[in-house]
Amino acid sequence: MSKLNPTTKKNSVNAEVRLAGGYGSFAAKQDNIALLKRIVMANLLWEDIAYIDGKSVAEEIKRLIPLCSAREVYDIALEARTKQKLRHVPLFIAVEMCRYDKHKKLVADLLPRIITRADMLTDFLALYWKANEGKKKTISHAAMAGLAASFHNFDEYQFAKYDRDTEIKLRDVMFLTHPTPKDEAEAILFKKIAERKLTTPDTWEVALSSGEDKKSAWSRLITDGKLGGLAMLRNIANMRKAGVDKEVIDAGIANLKSSMLLPFDFLKARNKNLDFERELEEAMLYAYDRMPRLKGRTLFIVDVSGSMGARVSGRSDMTRLQCAEAMAMLAVGLCEQFVLVCTAGNDSTRVCASEQVQYPRKGFGVIDQIQEKYNTLGHGGIFTRQCLDWCRKNIEGEFDRIIVFSDSQDCDYPSKSTPSPYGKHNYICDVSCEKHGINFQGKWTAEICGFSEHFLSYIAANEGLDTQFESAE
Repeated sequence: MSKLNPTTKKNSVNAEVRLAGGYGSFAAKQDNIALLKRIVMANLLWEDIAYIDGKSVAEEIKRLIPLCSAREVYDIALEARTKQKLRHVPLFIAVEMCRYDKHKKLVADLLPRIITRADMLTDFLALYWKANEGKKKTISHAAMAGLAASFHNFDEYQFAKYDRDTEIKLRDVMFLTHPTPKDEAEAILFKKIAERKLTTPDTWEVALSSGEDKKSAWSRLITDGKLGGLAMLRNIANMRKAGVDKEVIDAGIANLKSSMLLPFDFLKARNKNLDFERELEEAMLYAYDRMPRLKGRTLFIVDVSGSMGARVSGRSDMTRLQCAEAMAMLAVGLCEQFVLVCTAGNDSTRVCASEQVQYPRKGFGVIDQIQEKYNTLGHGGIFTRQCLDWCRKNIEGEFDRIIVFSDSQDCDYPSKSTPSPYGKHNYICDVSCEKHGINFQGKWTAEICGFSEHFLSYIAANEGLDTQFESAE
């Protein structure tokens, strides 16, 4: 996660930009690196979002890269892959880095760190050639070196899984970059890639397409540990349809390979498989069991305004609200004490509507409580300043931290004062990738963009807590 708005005098109002599609309050004035972090970290590249189309998102990333230092851009790409778990946008950043002398020097080191799936080798090359039309079949020396080094990241199973009959094949990347095998075993492996004679992998796609009985195939793959975490979550419904025994599915959920799973991956699985709600909840909480605990008292404010009902992107079936719910679900389970407030408002009167969730549950139960408030509080925009004033008046006691889950598209009057939080530490976790957000003017600790579980690691680090994190494998 990234600290986008530290307490500095440079952070001031941008009187030329208003939030919520030009309707709401003035946006924050941010420097180029802050804008780049903001638009990257929750980004599903080329997909339309609520207030900006996908093509414009890509063009804005391209515009900002040369305006930021090479090391800062490198760090953003690495964080986008390893913490935000995005796949295409870090490759896109690497492609754009190849255009600039200072930036391209870091590409050879960056690519092996962000190419964590074998098909990302071909994805990068496809992006590179698309961005450099007229120069197909060539590639920069830095990109060539980075791709060649990335071949050492994978074994035969991983290569075979993604050796597909696509326009650009794995061997095409290998012939172009000429990776040097590190030993005899790898030399044999590279020869198999060149001849396309890799051993057929025992994946669920291969097993099901081979004519093997589906119940037997799913059961064997689970028992042998051949299913990745995301494949397991996405196929529970298919397993049930095939008649796989419940105890077998239970075992698969309990042994999830979860290092690249997001909280809302579990939420999506739960929504489609309510019979396994308890098992999925336990697996999710176990997966993040090594997350740092937030000590003291926390106030969670969840934006349930209308724009939060928008899908994360044009092709996603997840809404911003569901992403916020999933993160709040994780966060409330990792706090010593917490108060949960939901907020929306009326756009015509520009009046806030906020309610405290009484007796908030933990796990999936809290999602149902937040959804109920979304259905009843109205579908106007968020009014952050008014909500904080309401909390001061209606909730007793002090807070060690205030965390707002929002898309930061504040609909308050531009002339009104900046939202002023009153916790010892104050954060806005922004689940959108809009170009602009709320004006902080040094009154907030940080804005955190994206929707992975690592926002808690960032908060813990900022507050001097133990941040050792190791995802369950």
